[in-house]
Amino acid sequence: MITDPLYYMAAIPAVIFLGLAKGGFSGIGVLAMPILALVISPIQGAAIILPILIVQDALGVWIYRRHWDRRNLAILLPGAALGIVLATLFAARVSASDIALVVGVISVGFAGRRLFLEWRRVAIPPASAGLIPGLFWGMVSGFTSMIANAGAPPYQVYVMPQRLPRDQFVGTTILFFAAINWIKLPAFILLDQFNHDSLINSLVMMPLAVLSTWAGVILVRRVSPDGFYRYIYLLLLLVGVKLVWDGVSGMI
Repeated sequence: MITDPLYYMAAIPAVIFLGLAKGGFSGIGVLAMPILALVISPIQGAAIILPILIVQDALGVWIYRRHWDRRNLAILLPGAALGIVLATLFAARVSASDIALVVGVISVGFAGRRLFLEWRRVAIPPASAGLIPGLFWGMVSGFTSMIANAGAPPYQVYVMPQRLPRDQFVGTTILFFAAINWIKLPAFILLDQFNHDSLINSLVMMPLAVLSTWAGVILVRRVSPDGFYRYIYLLLLLVGVKLVWDGVSGMI
């Protein structure tokens, strides 16, 4: 078990960000791993985070169990499974910094454009859940989730233009990433990333994980349905900037 106070100074906000993301503020969870990486190795951090995510997923799935889109999940999940398999096979050949940079640029471009159009009050009709785009973005989300813990932005690029009702969007997001985390679990076991200490450290943070997820749910439901997507686009833009920074920093 880790006893260094610096670890907890990083782990506590990281788990809170994950909880807020699982409660509905999709995307903010991408900040968790960079914070943990300040004090422990990324591999160790991923091993601690995954069991926490699975517990948070279970809570989120139960809360939003009546609010999810069947077609989106049926399209996205096969692509995500393929992306995770590809990431497992080619993890040693792909740089997490490169992935972060690419995902960051996509996020900034996509969110920036949507916010600009909203600012100009340009009417944008909702998109449909297309099969080929959904399989593609699902694959990208699974791949980037496995390599750089950055699966949310590609998912959002596909789903957010559909303008699903707020609770349906949140519920679909939670179910999608809950499935991704279970699909990732065998790969983590095969790569021998779990050990007794990592599981103990996960267990210590579980109460905070549950509380922060509940807090995310409560806060999201205080946001008006009309303003919800504006907040998520802004959050995606900020996350994209952070990913670009991480990608460029990793190349220097």
